[in-house]
Amino acid sequence: MVDLVSVVICTYDMERYPVFSEAIESVREQTYEPIEIVLVIDGNEAVYERTVEDYGDVENISIYNNEENKGISYSRTRGGELASGDVVAFIDDDAVAEPDWIETLVDVYETTDAIAAGGDVRPNWQTEKPAWFPAEFYWLVGVVEPGFAEDGEEVRNVYGSNISYRREAFLEVGGYDPKTGRKGDKHLQAHEAPVGIRLLEEYGRGMVFVEDAVVHHTLFDYRGDFGWLVSRSFWQGYSKRVMDLLYPDAPDSKSAYLEQLLTHFVPKRVQGLVRRPSVAAVLQLVMIFVFTGAVGLGYLYAVLQPNLLEG
Repeated sequence: MVDLVSVVICTYDMERYPVFSEAIESVREQTYEPIEIVLVIDGNEAVYERTVEDYGDVENISIYNNEENKGISYSRTRGGELASGDVVAFIDDDAVAEPDWIETLVDVYETTDAIAAGGDVRPNWQTEKPAWFPAEFYWLVGVVEPGFAEDGEEVRNVYGSNISYRREAFLEVGGYDPKTGRKGDKHLQAHEAPVGIRLLEEYGRGMVFVEDAVVHHTLFDYRGDFGWLVSRSFWQGYSKRVMDLLYPDAPDSKSAYLEQLLTHFVPKRVQGLVRRPSVAAVLQLVMIFVFTGAVGLGYLYAVLQPNLLEG
């Protein structure tokens, strides 16, 4: 049985406060009870004061401020330590959960021996989605891409906007690795993967993908910018090299997806172009190769760094 769920939301920037508030409200409106909400401010006194002003007196909400900016991985782990629920769930500060998000996840924990579970992350574009942006690269913007997993399938890790763990297991494997994840302007990605890897090593179990547990990820204008997406691809490749060094024996989901991309999705797109050619379809096919190339370039750049894991 799950007696209490703790939902941790971390933030750091006053500019994100409006969407941060939307994330909080979506958790407060969940159909499941009881829930406690743990808000972790990453070393920004102004954001902390505003949050205390708005939510300090709200029942079942706790607010903490790091002494300095320590990054998303530290903040999430700290939130897990401060939480008291049987299950600890995480949602990004720019995401909005469906009302039955937690109820759907809890059902998995109560009916299976799952130690971690997460659900679908859908795009909520604030402007029109770029016609040239291929769905196969939705993972660049933190959204579940086609072919990610079947409902109920165990995977190494789901996406950070919609992820949960049995709290005891999460803390037992050390939470998030502070060497990964965003910290200020540092672009290192993939902070969910190390937790999934250590859970697999410790318990022999992956994370359950729950299709009906839905979170909507707010995608601002910059996430549809070509230059930003190429840069994001580069840093994803860079981050993959870091992961390879930190966890050399871990399952490689990105390489598996690359193979699926080149052997399934690209041929399928080419066939579609032959049957029904369009400018948008051509551009999306080109972008697949552009983003793939940028990922490879980022990985190669990381390979050439002599002290990659220092600092």
